[in-house]
Amino acid sequence: MFKLSKKSYSALLLTLLVGVTSACGQSSDANSTKTDGAQAGKPFAGKKVTVFAMNHPWSDTIKASVQQFESTTGMKVDFQVLGEEQLQQKLAVQLTTNSENPDVFMYRPYMDKILFHKNGWIAPLNDYVNKDASYDFGDFAKSSIEATTIEGKIESVPVFTDQFVLYYRKDVLEKNGIAVPKTLDELTAAAKKLHDPGKDFYGFVGRGQRNALVTAVSSFVFSQGGDFMKGDKAAVNTPEAIKGFQTYASLIKDYGPQGVLNMSWPQASAIFAQGKAAFYAETASVYKNTTDPEKSLVSDKVGFAKFPSGDAGSKPYNITAWSLGINAKSANKDAAWEFIKWATNKDNVLKTQRAGAPGARSSLWTQKEGVETYPADLAAAIQETMKIGVGHNVPEVISVGEARDAVGSIVVKAVLGENIKAAADQANAEFQTIIDKDKTK
Repeated sequence: MFKLSKKSYSALLLTLLVGVTSACGQSSDANSTKTDGAQAGKPFAGKKVTVFAMNHPWSDTIKASVQQFESTTGMKVDFQVLGEEQLQQKLAVQLTTNSENPDVFMYRPYMDKILFHKNGWIAPLNDYVNKDASYDFGDFAKSSIEATTIEGKIESVPVFTDQFVLYYRKDVLEKNGIAVPKTLDELTAAAKKLHDPGKDFYGFVGRGQRNALVTAVSSFVFSQGGDFMKGDKAAVNTPEAIKGFQTYASLIKDYGPQGVLNMSWPQASAIFAQGKAAFYAETASVYKNTTDPEKSLVSDKVGFAKFPSGDAGSKPYNITAWSLGINAKSANKDAAWEFIKWATNKDNVLKTQRAGAPGARSSLWTQKEGVETYPADLAAAIQETMKIGVGHNVPEVISVGEARDAVGSIVVKAVLGENIKAAADQANAEFQTIIDKDKTK
């Protein structure tokens, strides 16, 4: 996971520089049109921007249209599509050495925005986003922009998002006369009623691995009125947070399958897709694992709903999974912004959304073209979550991985039968140490 401190990046640089730097100038875009200063009347004639993008349907869709963008602007785009690990390695080299390339890069703000901001690696976009009224920056969901903003500085633009929703078995609920749960209490009661381990059927399934479960439990914590932090203080042992942790821990312990502590989303999703669970709470972006007939035994029986309400209402996360930012050292920031503006305009977000990358533009979730490739109830749940969602689902610190381990231990210990208040107090102390340590980085 990409969560290294600047010192760690320097160490990584020593091992990667020889093998990676030589590749940094190579273009994977063999179909780009030639551009030079002779292209009169084109606003960026002679300019070149290098873009680092992750191998993903979003990148495939955008790259297919790059030639048209080049023709319109006169700009040359070196669009390099990389595997996630390779992308992280190349960014480590380029940013640590203060290179001007890439001009534009994809990254995960929920994991890395604090590190990038603190090290001065990413350029604020506040002066760009509202320059062109036709871009309609206000169309982006509020929580998705909050996820890319730090200290008032908008540091990237969302390219696709994740929303936490409730998956359920339509046939099972109908057979048993159970309405789709609107509250967490109703969810717990329904899971209890439907739980039948003797027949290899479970009321609820979800992530149980210590690190992985944190993104799932976050929506439970938020909806009960808690959060991971208050300012720069750890807050995972407040009564509200503990109630959220307890609600989730009880669901996976009392009404989940054996071995739940070894499950991340692929294992939990597989249990649900095998028809062995009534409810599953997870990010909407993996829904095809449960609705694709080649992957799911219950593909035509899956329903989707907005996350149920707790004491504080329904507060599921709506995060920016990946976004586009500009290298602070880029010599072509205006051209880099022109590329980002084009890649994230309404037409292109519609294309990428239809290709399976849920976009952050609210208007597209109200249009037939934007939702017709998704199950209707899932599209409705995503649309609602974009309005009410919380813009983070992990602790907002530099050392995200360490923090997730500390926080996730609360649920693990509760599932194992330990006192949850004591577990939360210990996790809070460990998390505060992480927060304080990060201040020295």
